[in-house]
This record gives sequence, structure tokens and C-alpha cells, in this order.
Amino acid sequence: MKLDIRHAEHPDDMKGYDTQTMRNHFLMETVFVEDEINLGYTHSDRVVFGGAFPKTKSLRLEGGKDFGSDVFLDRRELGIICIAGTGAVSADGTEYKMKKGDGLYIGKGVKDVIFSGDTNSPPKFYLASAPAHTAYPVVFIPIEKANPRKLGEAATVNVRTIYQYVHPAVCQSCQLVMGMTILEPGSVWNTMPCHTHERRMEVYFYFDIAPGGVVFHLHGKPEQTRHIVMGNEQAVISPSWSIHAGVGTAAYTFIWAMAGENQTFDDMDNIKTTDLR
Repeated sequence: MKLDIRHAEHPDDMKGYDTQTMRNHFLMETVFVEDEINLGYTHSDRVVFGGAFPKTKSLRLEGGKDFGSDVFLDRRELGIICIAGTGAVSADGTEYKMKKGDGLYIGKGVKDVIFSGDTNSPPKFYLASAPAHTAYPVVFIPIEKANPRKLGEAATVNVRTIYQYVHPAVCQSCQLVMGMTILEPGSVWNTMPCHTHERRMEVYFYFDIAPGGVVFHLHGKPEQTRHIVMGNEQAVISPSWSIHAGVGTAAYTFIWAMAGENQTFDDMDNIKTTDLR
């Protein structure tokens, strides 16, 4: 299991970042590595995110010194969404078969989490984890049981469906909130007009980007914006002080995961587009 640790940044520091420094601090360029669990650890609310890609062998989620425990979920909770292929996740011996679009919540205290797959169609499991104070039950969440919210208009090229997986409308969790947003063909904008939420940080993971396409992820304080050009299956850290919005060269899908003070999805500070700089 690989772990890439990222430290927190003050928003004033970002004013002097060039393109490569922005990418070094906030972007995870490679999320999926064959037969590895590849994770990023951000000190922004101590969120862990990344991918498990069991192509030819099963993979076990492990703790260690960086987590202060040999058991990864000793003081954490975990959200999982399968983004490709077919496979299974085992939580303390109970196996959950998963296909693209299926999700799973695993609560604090589960000892063994094992990822396995079909070698003919190896799965890619995207993971997000946050510290937890209470043990909640494991919940299997196929996309049909996720909570859908359709937003946007064709006139503003942002028609999309937000599927809430780890969310009070679907299952209990301590602080992790996680979901997936699918843009309709012809729509390219997400979350515009944009917002911040000082009470929660967020990680975006972009995928299903067409070959040769990119997403321009908007970042930074509203009056001091930057962008990060992102390719397929890449993740970006958005601290609580930063906007988070994006526009692609074509429709795409992204997974969002949040952690912080509350789980109120609509608790956000909206920014007028005309106030962005």
C-alpha cells in the first residue's frame, strides 16, 4: 500500500504558486496503480483518498504508523465507489459484489477490508476516508439506492445528476459525505456559480473523461483564483477556503468527498460569478 502525504497550505501562500507548485500541492496525478492500493493523505481534515486496483490479486487495506494504528479503520470510516469493472469488497468476512456505480460505506472498527476482482474485467475502487468517533454499520449502496438530485439547465451547459451515497439521506456516517455527479452529454460545467464552505474541505476525483479531453478545475480564494488542468482518473484537494468548480472539453463524471464540521449538503457560501477574479 502506497501513501502520499500532503500538508495543509495557507491561502496567502498560494498567491505565489506557479503551475507546477499548484500541481505538486493539490493534484494526485496517478490514482490507480495495478495491484496496489494507492492513497493520498491530506492534512486538511486528515482525509485519505485514492484507489484500489486489484487486477491479478486481492488487496488488503492496512494501517500503520501514519494512522497511529495497525488497523486502518481503528479510528476512521471509509466510503467506496466502483468506477470500472466488476469485483468485490470484503468487510470482516462479509463480501459485497460491486460493479461500476456501486458504493459501500464501512464504519469505524472494521478490522479487515479486502478488495478483489474479476481478472477479465478488473475493478477500480475509488476510496475516501475521514476520522470517525462512532461505529456505524456497513451499508451497500448500489447507484439505484443512492439519492439523486438533478440540477442545471441546457442553456448554461451544466445539466447533471448528483448521486448522494454516503449522506444522511442514505446512511449514517460520522463526518464523511460522498457522492458522484454525472454530467449529461453536451454539458461541461459543474458547480457554477461556485461556492466555498469554510466548514468542510473537499476532494474531487474526475473520470470518464474522453480520450484527449481535460477538465479545468478552478481553485483558490474567490478573489485570487487559479486553475489545475486535469486528465482522466485524477484527484484534486480543495481546502475549505477554496472554491471548487470545473469545466471540461466534454461531459465527464466526478466523485466528491467532504469532511469537516457538518454534513449539511446545502451549507455553502455562494459566490457571484461577477465577483470572481
